[in-house]
Amino acid sequence: MQFETTVEVREALANNQPVVALESTIITHGMPYPQNLETARMVEDDVRAAGAVPATIAVLNGTLHIGLTDAQLEDLAQAKNVAKLSRADMAVCIATGGTGATTVAATMIAAHLAGIEVFATGGIGGVHRGAESSMDISADLQELAQTPVTVICAGAKAILDIPRTLEVLETLGVPVISYGQDALPAFWSRDSGLASPLRLDAPADMARALRTRADLGLAGGQLIANPVPEADEIPRDVIDPIIAQALNEAEAQKIQAKAVTPFLLQRIFELTDGRSLATNIALVRNNARLAAKIAQELVALPKTSSK
Repeated sequence: MQFETTVEVREALANNQPVVALESTIITHGMPYPQNLETARMVEDDVRAAGAVPATIAVLNGTLHIGLTDAQLEDLAQAKNVAKLSRADMAVCIATGGTGATTVAATMIAAHLAGIEVFATGGIGGVHRGAESSMDISADLQELAQTPVTVICAGAKAILDIPRTLEVLETLGVPVISYGQDALPAFWSRDSGLASPLRLDAPADMARALRTRADLGLAGGQLIANPVPEADEIPRDVIDPIIAQALNEAEAQKIQAKAVTPFLLQRIFELTDGRSLATNIALVRNNARLAAKIAQELVALPKTSSK
């Protein structure tokens, strides 16, 4: 599979320097221009300041790009009708010359293709509330079970059914590891009310855990749940009623499928007077910094030889 890289990313990969993959749906579907461009640049700068090279991933005019130039980043931030790509539709977009932003699943696929082992995002997808009847379960979960990339997030998006998301991840054999605390974070909030299955306190341990999975012949990656900084969080007792209201509105308006998450995030933004977006930006930047530290530890470890 052919893909394009920036000079910065290409040289880093060739010289075994730490690289952090970044998704692009937060740019195209997460916030308006120019705030989306400003945030994307800040996150890339956070990765560089923490000692790694950022590789924002997207499909542009049928070409998979692993790392974007600043001009490409600006074009993407202003583009209209950009597809939201996951495992199911990524190949079709490339084959037909389309432009698409990568979700967690698609970013993991592209990162692994390029040899990037660490990916920072905001929150992963998961089991949607009411999935027992809708069967709406994100492809992100299955991707974590089969693609060997460490994904750093602030937990599953709080609009989801987090207990069921945890159950599915356990069934799929995905390690869910909270960084520095026993509670599982829930995106805008540091504590979901659930205990984390695993806890690690050092990026070096997270790097060794990924290598050890490969040594054991276990497929898939691992999920690092990094709590939003205390100064930026929206406590659970504040955000939960707002999420409930947004969910009720989505149901009343019959919002379905891929339209659900953007609708909910926009309504929560409105109902919190913009606070949810400020927290979202803070947690993505926080995840990028942790990802850079894990990437630094990984390049110092020998890779598992193929068998």
